[in-house]
Amino acid sequence: MIEEDEVVSENEVSEPAKEDVESLKEALAQEKEKAERYLANWQMAEADFRNYKTREEQEKQELVNWANSTLICDILPVLDAFDRAFEGVTPAGDDFNWITGFRQIQKMLLDVLSKHGLDEMKCVGETFDPSLHEAVAQQKGAEGVVLKEVLKGYKLREKLLRASKVVVGGGDESSAGEEAKQVEEDLTEETE
Repeated sequence: MIEEDEVVSENEVSEPAKEDVESLKEALAQEKEKAERYLANWQMAEADFRNYKTREEQEKQELVNWANSTLICDILPVLDAFDRAFEGVTPAGDDFNWITGFRQIQKMLLDVLSKHGLDEMKCVGETFDPSLHEAVAQQKGAEGVVLKEVLKGYKLREKLLRASKVVVGGGDESSAGEEAKQVEEDLTEETE
């Protein structure tokens, strides 16, 4: 009798085995799908973290770059004073040693500021750009072209620090040259 109980038909064994194999395959497929989702989520989180670190480094570098902009803005009137002082020097006065010394001091100051990212903007002869220039007067001349620079403009690491104050050509429209001189004198008085 014991032998009879142990003998089980082949059909009885294969049906539950097939069901088990199918359920195991489904469970395996579900677990693989879940693992792939987890992997994709982990990869996205890792990429987001890398992007965050990159953004933070860029913001930190930008903060460092602009940290001294207030100090540089306070130094710009000193550079303007050098420029005004040298405008009054006659060619015969260039031979004086003290004038040469002051020109060297001005160059040293410009070199130090340049090392920290300050660039002087050149604008005479260029097309007037309101994002870079501030028109203070208009004279006869090529329309929309900067004819004269009244006050130098500067950029700090490619960002505008101070717009150039300029005289712009108005084409055939006439405007007295005295107006430009008056504006220049007013600006000189303001900066002193």
